[in-house]
Amino acid sequence: MAKRRPRGKRKRFERNFEQEDKRDDHIKLNGVVSQVYAGGQFEVTADSGATVRAQLCGRMRKFRIRVILGDRVTVALSPYDLTHGMIVFRDK
Repeated sequence: MAKRRPRGKRKRFERNFEQEDKRDDHIKLNGVVSQVYAGGQFEVTADSGATVRAQLCGRMRKFRIRVILGDRVTVALSPYDLTHGMIVFRDK
């Protein structure tokens, strides 16, 4: 007869939504969504005045976090191309 696994307290998976992005090589900037394009593309105007074309990160798409015109967001930019970014956080 097969042995049964002991039933104890299971460790629960805890989500940490405060953690934005783990990558250190990305440049982060804050801004406001100034225009919404088709296909999940957004134009974000940074606090410094620069405009960046950005799309939602996969985690925001997975949890269906909606971003609309006028939302304050955090954008992660690649150091290789500063005109395209990824929206990693929407401020409340």
